[in-house]
Amino acid sequence: MKRLYLTRHGETLFNQLHRIQGASDSPLTEKGIAQAKAARGLIAGVEFDHYYTSTQERAVDTLEIMTEYQKDYRRLKGLKEFDFGVFEGQSEQLNPKVDPTTGYGDFFVQYGGESSHGVGQRMNETLLQIMQQPDHQQVLAVSHGGAIYNFARIWLDTQKELGHGFRNLSTIVMDFDPTKEQFFFVRLLTLAEVGFG
Repeated sequence: MKRLYLTRHGETLFNQLHRIQGASDSPLTEKGIAQAKAARGLIAGVEFDHYYTSTQERAVDTLEIMTEYQKDYRRLKGLKEFDFGVFEGQSEQLNPKVDPTTGYGDFFVQYGGESSHGVGQRMNETLLQIMQQPDHQQVLAVSHGGAIYNFARIWLDTQKELGHGFRNLSTIVMDFDPTKEQFFFVRLLTLAEVGFG
């Protein structure tokens, strides 16, 4: 059985300002940088053979800080955040209510964005391609809250295992069976486990 550690990036300026941030990007805050440093404790002792990140700056910076700029990694567009179309950069108060089973559904498609299902499928295809590679036994990938949540919805009961939302630097640990091409939820790691409030 292979293992995937799937981590959300650290807090960004848009997170702090409660702005919708998907395809748009903003830098990590000082807190986000501190979160990424603290997250080193979540992966201490884990021997990763491969590292991946979304192409977005906030995810790249998070991975580089977590690994102390010592590891080679690949950036993949398939790990990018949900595209919210014209809602990008707007107040989070404009977000529609999230349905526990379908997320935002197709709401953002009419505004030039993606559907929840489409984001989940994109993430799933990307992570399957990563984990199916023979030399990939233990992988760390940094992505985004919405993208991770929509991927997780395919494989686990997100309400039970993750609650509502997915905090910065939270990490889903999943086993992967390459013969069945299936992910299995192991546990959720949070910064609280390393004493970061």
